[in-house]
Amino acid sequence: MEVINKLFWGFPEFWGGGVAHSLFILSLVLTIGLALSKVKVHGISLGVSWILFAGLVMGHFNMMLDEHLLHFLMEFGLVLFVYSIGLEVGPGFFASFRGGGRVLNGLVAIIVGIGVVTLLAIYFITGTPFATLAGVASGAVTNTPALGAAQQAFSDLHHVVDNPSIATGYSVAYPIGVLGVIAAMVILRYVLRIDMKAEEKDARRGTGYLEKITLNTFSVKINNKMIDGKPVREVHHFLKRDFMISRIYRPEDNNHHELVKGDTILNDGDVILVVAHPQDEEPICALMGEKVAFDWKQFSDSLISRRILITKSELNGKTIAQLQLRSSLGANITRVNRSGVDLVATPHLKLQMGDRVTVVGSELAVSHAEKVMGNSLKRLNAPNLIPIFLGIFLGCLLANVPFFIPGISENLRLGLTGGPFIIAILMGYFGPKYNLVTYNTISANLMLREVGFCIFLACVGLATGRTFVATIESYSGLIWIFYGFLITMIPVLLGGIIGRYCFHINFFTLMGVLAGCNTNPPALSFVGERSDTDSAAVGYSTVYPFAMFLRIITLQILVFIFA
Repeated sequence: MEVINKLFWGFPEFWGGGVAHSLFILSLVLTIGLALSKVKVHGISLGVSWILFAGLVMGHFNMMLDEHLLHFLMEFGLVLFVYSIGLEVGPGFFASFRGGGRVLNGLVAIIVGIGVVTLLAIYFITGTPFATLAGVASGAVTNTPALGAAQQAFSDLHHVVDNPSIATGYSVAYPIGVLGVIAAMVILRYVLRIDMKAEEKDARRGTGYLEKITLNTFSVKINNKMIDGKPVREVHHFLKRDFMISRIYRPEDNNHHELVKGDTILNDGDVILVVAHPQDEEPICALMGEKVAFDWKQFSDSLISRRILITKSELNGKTIAQLQLRSSLGANITRVNRSGVDLVATPHLKLQMGDRVTVVGSELAVSHAEKVMGNSLKRLNAPNLIPIFLGIFLGCLLANVPFFIPGISENLRLGLTGGPFIIAILMGYFGPKYNLVTYNTISANLMLREVGFCIFLACVGLATGRTFVATIESYSGLIWIFYGFLITMIPVLLGGIIGRYCFHINFFTLMGVLAGCNTNPPALSFVGERSDTDSAAVGYSTVYPFAMFLRIITLQILVFIFA
């Protein structure tokens, strides 16, 4: 028993120093939490949230880290987490406000606004300290960076290291935030009288404001005298829509099958393979002729299609037209996949490191294109560390730059949550434009994000474990849980009804938006298991960056005003 006491409560004569004991406790919390994260009940798992609860249990039994090391690890883990998210979403952050993404992100703004109104109503009606409610609100929407922002804002405002009630409120409300969104989705399905089969069919067509985010490939037979004899470039100019014609079949030329260039002439009876957004499919077919079923695999001996990974840094920021693949190699880029989203390969589209491009051409032409673009996983496997540490350095500088908002007596600061997050988004988006390579492999970025997130959750649990059980057992703790329930459910339910009846969003897309608005991966998994389409995932990824940004900034401002 004495040995166990020395192990877990850190007797100096056993450990020889506080750092070794702190790392021992931290690693144990992470191991237990990650092991429990694999457990699913009815297909639902709390995921890495178990790390928080493992930390709460060990903190309750006074198995603590060194105070200064705890504070450092908590802040550093949060910075790694938000910065890696910013780098990942940065390339598509501003693009997510175009087309259908503008509507989806507008719905997110409405939902966040409803959440703010709910939070302020609870504050004015009950008189609960706003610092506590800020923690409850960040847990109720499962947004860990918002917790960090609230803590940072409170510390700057009152010149204290931390307010334990913020983290305690977060810990109390977090499980409600995870499960509440899933419960709200189930309720919405019946309240909105959703026909799941019909919604699945619509989702496959890309309806629900995903028309500008997804791509379809279809064949069209030219049957329009206006198009007969016209070059592809002229048809593009006439339609004024983004689409790509990758191949053409000419039946009068003994089954001749060729790639398409801007000056390729379209003749009556030709069959073309088109890549376009779903909403552009109907007008393209209406102008050119009729949509047909055509087996392009019969020409696989002459032309092949291959996904190529861009790994050469010198191509970062170059447009597809600048590569001159058609004229020099006889190959076409038909689509570009970036961070899981397919883009039409228009001539002006700028390429980035890590893009996966679909190239069509002869075996020889595609092989040459592969050499031009790199396609070397080995190059990408080497971590690109300069933008990470440069971005964190700039983020820390921005974090402490004061700015003034009318009506608020104190100067606001973005803190170690907002500063690195904004810098990461800007570097991810503008880096390729200025030849700064910010790409890291998905696995490397995920590792950085998960390590930071797990360390932060473990430290939050350990820091609040002493008071957590007493809070839960008390009347005030139960009230906090109820507040978290309101802050979770009211915005999600109202947002779902508004999204369906006002914006007519496909149900699966809408559920992805609601999960993304609450930055709730378990809720996304719940929806994904009920649909074979990726509509929920695309809706989630479209709104996630903006939702994260809004959650961080709004809660920080509210703390400055009311705390």
